[in-house]
Amino acid sequence: MRAAMVSKFGGPEVFRLVETPDPVAGDGEVLIGVEVIDTLWVETAIRSGAAQEYFPMRPPYVPGSGIAGRVLQVGAGVPRGLLGRRVVAHTGGVGGYADRAVVAAEAVVVVPDSVDLAVAAALLHDAVTALALFDVTKVGRGDGVLVVGASGGLGLLCVQLARARAERVVAVARGAKLERVARLGPDKLIDSARPDWIAQARAVFGEHGADVVLDNVGGQLGEAAFMLTARGGRFSAHGSPSGRFASVDWQAADERGVSATGIEAAQLTARDRSAYLEQALREAAAGVIAPVIGQTFPLDQAGAAHAAIEGRAVFGKTLLTTGI
Repeated sequence: MRAAMVSKFGGPEVFRLVETPDPVAGDGEVLIGVEVIDTLWVETAIRSGAAQEYFPMRPPYVPGSGIAGRVLQVGAGVPRGLLGRRVVAHTGGVGGYADRAVVAAEAVVVVPDSVDLAVAAALLHDAVTALALFDVTKVGRGDGVLVVGASGGLGLLCVQLARARAERVVAVARGAKLERVARLGPDKLIDSARPDWIAQARAVFGEHGADVVLDNVGGQLGEAAFMLTARGGRFSAHGSPSGRFASVDWQAADERGVSATGIEAAQLTARDRSAYLEQALREAAAGVIAPVIGQTFPLDQAGAAHAAIEGRAVFGKTLLTTGI
């Protein structure tokens, strides 16, 4: 099989395309012929060596925690009815940047016939995270929702879910990406590059503020957004593409009755993750959500995909394809 391997910590150029023997499904496992691979910002941080204290991966290793494809082989104890089925699966953190991957059968979710495999791959992480965050922050009818960092894969799905569930949604993005975010129909679109973006948001929500703030960016932008949260509102500081999570002023949160949560809210058990993924696929089949796939790269250009993500040159979801 072919795999995109990180040969050492460093820039995107450390990727090497390698040939290795095909893996074999063991007890309770399935072998998947991988067609589409999800990519994540955190994978670029791990590859760079900047996240060694948080993640166990050490070079050489094959990144990739989310894949979509067809089941080629099932191990002992796995229903043979899975053979040939189109599925998506979490790999457990590594091994996904390849055209073959072995995963635990319990990590596999069958893709509805009406959902494309690329769409399914794009939902693997972002839709699961978005659905979990909306449950944690209890977004409902009558709520005003502020989505910070609305142009990424997760942010775009947050805008869609807020449109379906809340009364009002304000999307915050930047520069040339604004026009594409506008197509999702937020009630207000704000350019975070403008010095008056906070005042624009206040003009929409009034002195009350936003009932729910979903921070997909972190850093200073997320910290500024925190101050837009209404008294008794909910603030989710789960994003860190800026280089760090937003630092919550816990005293201010307590004084205003704001319920603040971080990335821990999206750390799910395998069972909950599969349940949310099944829900995401159903909602995609029903047309409630549709991930925006901004760009795809072939497997042998995994480094180019990482460079685009790190350079903020991407819009929506970035996927790898194997060509099988």
